[in-house]
Amino acid sequence: MEHHFLVATDGYQGHVSPALNLSRRLADAAGARITFSTNVAGHRRMFPASADQEVHEGLISFIPFSDGQEDGQRNLDLKDFFARTKSVGSDSLSAILRSLDARGQPVTCVIYGLLFSWAADVARNHGIPSVYYWTQPATVFALYYHYFHGYDRFISSHDDPQLPVTFPGLPPLRIRDLPTSLTITDMEHPMALILALLKEDLDVLDREASTARVLANTFEELEAEALTVGGRDLKMMAIGPVMSVNGPNLFKLDEQRYMEWLDSKAEGSVVYVSFGSFTTFKKRQAEEISRGLRAIGRSYLWVVRKDNGEEVKGLVREETAEEEKGMVVEWCAQVRVLSHAAVGCFVTHCGWNSTSESLACGVPVVGVPQFAEQPTNAKLLEVWGTGVRAETDAEGVVEAAELARCVESVMGEGEKAAEIRRRAEMWKDRARKAVAEGGSSDRNLRAFVEDMAASLSPIISD
Repeated sequence: MEHHFLVATDGYQGHVSPALNLSRRLADAAGARITFSTNVAGHRRMFPASADQEVHEGLISFIPFSDGQEDGQRNLDLKDFFARTKSVGSDSLSAILRSLDARGQPVTCVIYGLLFSWAADVARNHGIPSVYYWTQPATVFALYYHYFHGYDRFISSHDDPQLPVTFPGLPPLRIRDLPTSLTITDMEHPMALILALLKEDLDVLDREASTARVLANTFEELEAEALTVGGRDLKMMAIGPVMSVNGPNLFKLDEQRYMEWLDSKAEGSVVYVSFGSFTTFKKRQAEEISRGLRAIGRSYLWVVRKDNGEEVKGLVREETAEEEKGMVVEWCAQVRVLSHAAVGCFVTHCGWNSTSESLACGVPVVGVPQFAEQPTNAKLLEVWGTGVRAETDAEGVVEAAELARCVESVMGEGEKAAEIRRRAEMWKDRARKAVAEGGSSDRNLRAFVEDMAASLSPIISD
């Protein structure tokens, strides 16, 4: 029987990118059939000319599932949204599995991502093995694992952000370095719901005990100890960094313009600023970034997405109209930008996609974490020696002087800056070796495919 992976994810850019890049890696490594399934709204953004139709790209087929929110507009509160996604999505994904089976293309493994535990339930109902795809660092997975296995009371009983905390196999941390879902006290906060959904994800793994598998978008050389969390009951395999220069983009690009602009700049001279595909700027934060970039006096490429408010976009246009050193774009092909020799610093929100891409491209970082696992990622960059975390004021805003200080601390002439750049190059080399043929992540991915093939048996449809 031919191996057939179905990869299920939501439609956010930050989740679509690593899921699709994994799909392509699996197709290359295994020569297996891949069905990539995201929600209808995400599918429409990926393939605007194809409506809701199935799309084929080599060994990969794209078949959308319905989550009941086809227009992409969230008219429900977050709790109702996730409940509807689970209910409607389960029925839709089940129908896709039955349809593929009827075609003579039965799915042999379902790979599902964050907050998608219901996809594992669907797979189990069809007698199909499932694998969890963790798209954050292994350290963050370990933090959640420990939290749900006895550390919850310790964390929730302390609210001093500077309090040191220790966990087995992890670097020293403070409360402020933990994912925000672990430190919130308002149970009505959206992150409280995210924490509950993450518990459902880990509950699935606990139920599977010794057969549980997790594919992690990291590499052994980076997080060796964190990858051992769960011991024999959890097989966590590092297969990253999972990224592609030609990865998916759900936003329009003007690639020629900004790449030509980068070509005109000296090596290591440009500050690249982007807060990812989800975070929008507060007006005051945009003002401070603009002032800080002018104070630095270096060339900069700044991503200000079109879904920022008109007030913010107007401010940025006004502030940069006479600025010869800067370029503002609505979106860009980030890996191409980070791979460009002109880029010498990345000011980022520290989402894991951006963080791992900075490591793989050897670009020093100024971290401005916003929420979720981003504070942990910012701390890890300091642990790995490739960046610094900017301090914020009482409103959570990084002021211009602090931004300028941090950028100079990684781009300047001092010994500290030189050491950060050296370590960034070191991790770039290690990351690329990990995914190269025979590297640790390449071996792990091939071992996973072989393991799944060895256990392959005829699938009985429900």
